Amino acid sequence: MDFSKLYRPSALNSFQYIALVGVVMSAGAQLVIHLLGQPEPKGYNWLYLCWAVLYVLGTLLNLFGKPNDGHHHHHH
Repeated sequence: MDFSKLYRPSALNSFQYIALVGVVMSAGAQLVIHLLGQPEPKGYNWLYLCWAVLYVLGTLLNLFGKPNDGHHHHHH
């Protein structure tokens, strides 16, 4: 099993990438909200759960799904 698919940017699939970008964007927005002294929107933290679920699904697809390209790259 290729565990580098969990963290190596070139090995991430689109689901994992979207989830990671989503977490970064959500955290950035949350930081801005706090810096502006605004109350956090109700249920905002559910966003992180959604991103986590998306990442896990993407990881499972990445590890157990059929490779979408026939060649494999091995970088160490």
